[in-house]
Amino acid sequence: MATSKVKYESAWVALAVTRIVVGWVFLWAFLDKTFGLGFATKVDSSWIMGGSPTSGFLKFGVNPESPFADFFHGLAGSALVDWAFMLGLLGIGVALILGVGLRIAAVSGTILLLMMWAAELPLENNPVIDDHIVYALVLWVVALGRREISVSEWWLKQKFVKKNPVLW
Repeated sequence: MATSKVKYESAWVALAVTRIVVGWVFLWAFLDKTFGLGFATKVDSSWIMGGSPTSGFLKFGVNPESPFADFFHGLAGSALVDWAFMLGLLGIGVALILGVGLRIAAVSGTILLLMMWAAELPLENNPVIDDHIVYALVLWVVALGRREISVSEWWLKQKFVKKNPVLW
């Protein structure tokens, strides 16, 4: 019995580590696009230097064969799209790393990831599943699982959180 409990607890810790790592993927994308840390975004193309964090993908990353290509190309350069995307990356990343607001992170992250998935249709290596779908599923597993290695106990005691169950 004790051995199975240890394995069970280890699974929750592994899920927490997965949550934090996936959160870092989102937060890193936000930081790199904001400050141009030289990985995916050069300094002169960064958001703080006046660059559009979504234009590169929306102009050049969208599959020209996608049935949604014109829609996504039309979004390129929109300040509203840039702000929504960047706030989404930041919010999802912070929520996952801290282990709070995971339901909102799962919903908003799924929307973001499904839009990116749709922009790449038809997929090159698999007709349906790619990394965007896998990440979306991980968001839901994390949102519905136990919150180990998090600040959720503190978070759930906050008055504004108690009044807004969607923030749980």
